[in-house]
Amino acid sequence: MNEELQQRLRVRFPELLAADAPLLPRLLRETVVRTLPPGQVVCQQGDSCGYLPLLLSGRARVFKVAESGREITLYRIETGDSCVLTASCIMSDIPFPALAVSETEVEAVLIPAGSVRAWMGESAAWRRYLFGLVARRLADVIAVVEEVAFRRMDARVAAWLLEHGVDGVVHTTHQELAVDLGSSREVVSRILRDLENEGLIRRQRGEILVLERAHLARLAAA
Repeated sequence: MNEELQQRLRVRFPELLAADAPLLPRLLRETVVRTLPPGQVVCQQGDSCGYLPLLLSGRARVFKVAESGREITLYRIETGDSCVLTASCIMSDIPFPALAVSETEVEAVLIPAGSVRAWMGESAAWRRYLFGLVARRLADVIAVVEEVAFRRMDARVAAWLLEHGVDGVVHTTHQELAVDLGSSREVVSRILRDLENEGLIRRQRGEILVLERAHLARLAAA
């Protein structure tokens, strides 16, 4: 098991482990591996953070929920990544300020909070990894703020469809799209209806077909 985990860690986190060989034995000795099913709540707002996850496989979503019930995605944690809010909570000893849910089955190496703090003082590679994580995620969150504050919703919908489409097909529902963009289902449905009336897309059950990619790209850039 250790040999298999060593190999997976080297593949998923090559820069971290290549820069600090002694960190690998500590990862194997001080951590545990856990698997979560899709739709599992990983962390709720106000929770204390006892572990920092390093994702070996799967995807999780970190988001905020307004009093009205509307959601907005802050960022996603993919294979080979970790959660900056969890790292921040561990280092600052503050509660988790959002919600995190597994979107697929997730397998992760869980690093105890004590180890996260100890390695900060003992491993330059670990410090660089966490500071790099903060920099990347800060850019992601700033992009979300800019999108919500300064960009028209129809342009955001068009850009989302282009980003998530595979061979012109986007597998999603109006509600899922609204949640990702931090809007309401009614607003997203109206925009999709307008795009369909213009001949840019066609809505089908559980999916959206992109018919005029070039026109949609011009709208996304507006």
